[in-house]
Amino acid sequence: DSVKSIGKFAFGCCESLTSLTIPKNVTSIDESAFSGCVNLKQLNVSTSNSKYSSKDGVLFNKNKTELVIYLESKTTASYTIPNSVKSIGEYAFNNSSNIKALTIPNSVTSIGKGAFVGGSNLESVSSPNSVTSIGKGAFVGCSNLESVSTPNSVTSIGKYVFDSCGLKSVSIPNSVSKISYGMFGYCEDLKSVTIPNSVKSIED
Repeated sequence: DSVKSIGKFAFGCCESLTSLTIPKNVTSIDESAFSGCVNLKQLNVSTSNSKYSSKDGVLFNKNKTELVIYLESKTTASYTIPNSVKSIGEYAFNNSSNIKALTIPNSVTSIGKGAFVGGSNLESVSSPNSVTSIGKGAFVGCSNLESVSTPNSVTSIGKYVFDSCGLKSVSIPNSVSKISYGMFGYCEDLKSVTIPNSVKSIED
């Protein structure tokens, strides 16, 4: 119980690790703490912990308004984010290559930096009108992601968001004023892009 923080790659590539319990005094967990833990199936948080909670291999903040880490070892092909979640944390689904379909509820307003990076099997993302910002590199390397529905509520899309994705067509919503640096870099299958009059600048 003396441990208060779990840093970057603290359990990185611990391939034999199958279960872990977060004690009550931990108040800081880096998003890459369990990177490469391909067999970590059970992640439990002490009920006395004031910062974090967990459910079915997913780490949340205490009141489940932020999804912090989705274990890359999870094998389910689809996942629906709970309605309590307002934000998807940075690199939350990092290398979660088993997910094919993701449903984001209307409660979510922001998608963090690198949220789905390395989601090589992600085919569809249902994004609601509540989302206002998509962070830098959110979908980098989602090579099977052919289409994304970007709602008109989105006003901010970060750099490299769709870099190396399998996108075939893109429609930018009227709420966006800038196409950020490298937004569609290496999208080799991209054939159609619709840019609205709201866009004032297209970066490198």
